[in-house]
Amino acid sequence: MNTDPYAWIEKALDTVRRADWYRSPQSIETSPGPVVQLAGRRLINFASNDYLGLAGHDRLIQAAMAATKEFGTGATGSRLVSGHRDLHRQLEQAIANLKQTEDALVFSSGYLANLGAIASVVGKRDLILSDKYNHSSLKNGATLSGATALEYSHCNLEDLKAKLEQNRARYRKCLIITDSVFSMDGDLCPLPQLLAVAETFNCMLLVDEAHATGVFGASGAGCAEHFGCTGTPLIQVGTLSKALGSLGGYVAGSAALIDFLRNRAASWIYTTALTPADAAAALEAVRIVQQEPERRLRLRQNIETFKYCAITNHQLPISNSLSPIFTLPLKDAAAALIVGSKLKEMGIFAPAIRPPTVSVSRIRISLMATHELAHLQHLVEALEEVLSFD
Repeated sequence: MNTDPYAWIEKALDTVRRADWYRSPQSIETSPGPVVQLAGRRLINFASNDYLGLAGHDRLIQAAMAATKEFGTGATGSRLVSGHRDLHRQLEQAIANLKQTEDALVFSSGYLANLGAIASVVGKRDLILSDKYNHSSLKNGATLSGATALEYSHCNLEDLKAKLEQNRARYRKCLIITDSVFSMDGDLCPLPQLLAVAETFNCMLLVDEAHATGVFGASGAGCAEHFGCTGTPLIQVGTLSKALGSLGGYVAGSAALIDFLRNRAASWIYTTALTPADAAAALEAVRIVQQEPERRLRLRQNIETFKYCAITNHQLPISNSLSPIFTLPLKDAAAALIVGSKLKEMGIFAPAIRPPTVSVSRIRISLMATHELAHLQHLVEALEEVLSFD
């Protein structure tokens, strides 16, 4: 009999390694940007979610430094005990203004925002319908809620309606949850149609705008604005760590919803508040998003240029995306690791994404407003060359 109760850990790791699923972090040795240094090598960075190039922006850095000097490095407690600062409220009001909602609530991460919101608005007597490709935080929020959670086929309205027809009447409340921009595929959910389904079946709808905030919509408010759905009954969740270049998450919606979450969302009530530096940086980022629409324009131009070069000119087998996220599907995890390694040799940092994160292994490519034409051309050339080896 094995007397070591931890012996299973090494065996589990061996299984992960044999499946080519093993992961370890890679240290970026420079400030965020379109070119970074990784393990002593300068690489063009197509691995970042810093879509507008704000994570290294001087205005965010100065705002974070000023807040740190005034308020210290940590919030020291939860918002309801000792951690609340006027900066947090300013940020919430700025997010509500950007999202054109009555109010907003800031969490210490986007993951915590999803956990807190979902687990608060539904419970054991309720039903959740979740897109199959949803982010882990949405799926885990559904599990934490205790509600009956069913997955519907990715962006498949007919499957969603069929499951609602079969199940909705047996539950008190129902919540549909979806990403607006899917983080590993780059496609957009059919938000107007989802709202129509939600209305027909008397459901709430929660949409995670993590990869849409700052990127989509005339003012950068996200897919709700992009699809003309601003002002509709909707729970909007998002993050401050992608296009907004900071850290944290938020829920935006009606004043009643936000007041309810302040009193019921465990991942907000029992967590130390966002640091003053992160809150100040995110607040400055929201201002830049509203003041500098040219950043979104440059990002859109980069997206269209890359698609034209990669798909139209070179017919590379990448996804045809409206978002800054593109995928190169590959046959298995081993192939993804090989292609990712070869791209690094050619000066490109684009990560291999493997199960269990996704069902199909791939190279994930993300574009930024700060990428230059030469960067995009180099990426296309590298992809063409690496695919010729296959």
